[in-house]
Amino acid sequence: MRILGLDVGTKTIGVAVSDPLGLTAQGVETIRRKSLAADLDALARLAEQYEAEEILIGLPLNMNGSEGPSVEMARSFGAAVAERLPLLPIIYRDERGSTVAATRILLEGDISRGKRKKVIDKLAAVYVLQGYLDYLRNQAAKT
Repeated sequence: MRILGLDVGTKTIGVAVSDPLGLTAQGVETIRRKSLAADLDALARLAEQYEAEEILIGLPLNMNGSEGPSVEMARSFGAAVAERLPLLPIIYRDERGSTVAATRILLEGDISRGKRKKVIDKLAAVYVLQGYLDYLRNQAAKT
């Protein structure tokens, strides 16, 4: 089962996809936001291309766990995705720390600031999706 993972921002959407076995997450692309319709078209194309069966959307909760305007925006976008792709379940997952972790990885790799800016959202989507895949694996192991 393939899952499409999204890191939704105001300017970009980082996209990652799981492998068919649901073990690893790989970065796909960073969508530059143009309009809701164009964003949804791009996601529909990727969902079809990768034969996604679920869509995971990261929720940028505040560090204390509360929800702010960014979470509201992510949920609103998720509702639009659900309307456009009604057969795909939408899952939300806490993404606190994903951008910080992605930045740390890129800094450790000595990636230039310009290159970091181009891939940070895609890497954050990978980080959130991989966390979800690990969670699913752990849950399956408990049963």
